[in-house]
Amino acid sequence: MNLSILIPLLNEEESLQELYTWIIKVMESHHYSYEIIFLDDGSTDNSWSLIEEFAHKNPHVKGIRFMKNFGKSQALHAGFAKAKGDVIITMDADLQDSPEEIPGLYDLITTQKFDLVSGWKKKRYDSVFAKNLPSKLFNWAARKTSGVALNDFNCGLKAYKNVVIKNIEVSGEMHRYIPVLAKNAGFGKIGEKVVQHQARKYGETKFGMERFVNGFLDLITIWFLSRFGKRPMHLFGAIGSFMFILGFILAGYIGISKLYHLYAGLKYNLVTSNPWFYIALTTMVLGTQLFLAGFLGEIILRTKSNEGRYKVSSELNFL
Repeated sequence: MNLSILIPLLNEEESLQELYTWIIKVMESHHYSYEIIFLDDGSTDNSWSLIEEFAHKNPHVKGIRFMKNFGKSQALHAGFAKAKGDVIITMDADLQDSPEEIPGLYDLITTQKFDLVSGWKKKRYDSVFAKNLPSKLFNWAARKTSGVALNDFNCGLKAYKNVVIKNIEVSGEMHRYIPVLAKNAGFGKIGEKVVQHQARKYGETKFGMERFVNGFLDLITIWFLSRFGKRPMHLFGAIGSFMFILGFILAGYIGISKLYHLYAGLKYNLVTSNPWFYIALTTMVLGTQLFLAGFLGEIILRTKSNEGRYKVSSELNFL
């Protein structure tokens, strides 16, 4: 199978028929073998009914429906697990991503051997102050922090080799950082393609300004995970050991100083009246706690389970 097209959605009934017709037109004009997987992230409108209609008349259409809204990352994770195409395309359901871009993305993966190609909405039709400027700041920070030279991390239109999506794990709100996850997994050939951005035709965006705040927090998380996610002891253990040793040396100095004053018959104060004693004690306690945090992190990594991340209520056309 040439293509798997994954479409996460939440309450997009107005745009689904037009999007479906548009995708089918592109697939047939290029004679692709394909599957379209709609990922209904707990819609409360008639989105799932439309997806059922598509699936009944077209065996290439498949659907996954969550019992409630679990988030875009969880939707993509479920879709990645089911996708069978050689190339996987992800796109949003609001018609702001054009299906006409699919052949170009497919060719970059198949002929130029990219592992992943991300869309770049160079010309946007969003509000300048509400989205464009915060998005540029966010993308700049993401490039500097991750080392992945993309101009638009938030673009939902992306293409992947099948092997890429089978070797990364998308959790939390990390869908915008899939290129970083791919890089961390060893897939180094990551490209970018300028794609057409269309003004939203129906409804309202499901994302507000809080997505940029959450995005920066997620960026810190993924930076930490990429550096220490598989070896937390290297961070917490090292800092904890350093703090404990520093506190121990300081406490030893205070004790030796008192013994010297006793031996020399000099005037001395109680150890507990010395503020450095409490600083040393606090440093040793914090160092011990950090060391234990790293140790527990190593244990959790070896016993973690992915069960319970989301609950699927319905599936269509999966064998």
